Amino acid sequence: MNYQILITIIMTIGFAVAGGWPKALSSALGGLAAFIPNLYFAFRITNTNGLKARKILRTFYLGESGKLLLTAALFLIIFQIPAIQILPLLAGYIAALSVFWFALIMG
Repeated sequence: MNYQILITIIMTIGFAVAGGWPKALSSALGGLAAFIPNLYFAFRITNTNGLKARKILRTFYLGESGKLLLTAALFLIIFQIPAIQILPLLAGYIAALSVFWFALIMG
């Protein structure tokens, strides 16, 4: 998850240089909208060692459900900010989520 923060910082700096503060803020919030729910999910599933398979599966389902609800809530909050720009917001969000795909490719 450290790479999610790193890519969010890189995207934010890039949008700050190329488009100014509103685009940088939008990109940063998009990255956070991906990072915070993933952090929540990670904390939910960390203590599954030694549990029965059914409890582990239930923990995963509850963690994923909470992650989706938290993502929706964060986007609802973000969309209340007047200066938000959609393209940088989604670029930051997608960039932070793509970290998992690149981690799989890189091994």
